[in-house]
Amino acid sequence: MESLEIKMEDYFEDLLLFILSSAIGTKWIFRNKKDERDIVIRNKARLVAQGYTQEEGIDYEELFAPVARVEAIRLFLAYASYMKFKVYQMDVKSAFLYGTIDEEVYVCQPPGFENPSYPDRVYKLKKALYGLHQAPRAWYDTLSTYLLVDGFERGIIDKTFFIKRSKKNILLVQIYVDDIIFGSTKDQMCRNFEKLMHKSFKMSSMGELTFFLGLQVKQKKDGIFIS
Repeated sequence: MESLEIKMEDYFEDLLLFILSSAIGTKWIFRNKKDERDIVIRNKARLVAQGYTQEEGIDYEELFAPVARVEAIRLFLAYASYMKFKVYQMDVKSAFLYGTIDEEVYVCQPPGFENPSYPDRVYKLKKALYGLHQAPRAWYDTLSTYLLVDGFERGIIDKTFFIKRSKKNILLVQIYVDDIIFGSTKDQMCRNFEKLMHKSFKMSSMGELTFFLGLQVKQKKDGIFIS
């Protein structure tokens, strides 16, 4: 019995050493967010994981997360111009933090916020953290599932495009990581979509689309102009 207790103690000690050795470092990233005129509109600080230390097949498996192409955005705007409806933009705050990860991941305590009583302890992640290889996939899975449950249909070719139909009206949604553009043939559907997103995520509603993926957008009565 005593031998068994010693072996169990050795096992937990080895497990603890393994967790500490496999913990991913963290760091703070500071940057300025600018508008289309290159004017600073927001100062941002973000805690990120040093995901470059992760090993494929050990720390993560599936990484693929679809990303909208500029051509898809142009087609979206062309259709909106043809159908004569406004295109709006929303930004998800700390989007990757909503993604749930399947793997067992441990990270070190944030620099400057270490617990003085337990400086060697690490955190086990339940949600994705910026910098992790699997973070984009986890966020996309969370958001796409949320939209599909609400009655959206996903694009067959472009997996970042979603459409919702209501009688003769449609709502179009295009996703680029944490930026979302949307428009509808009925204004009420746009308002309902905003409420839907605010219900589960922290969002920044940015009004009419003016700047997206390097494109400056001007929406007028006689069409949409991009440059």
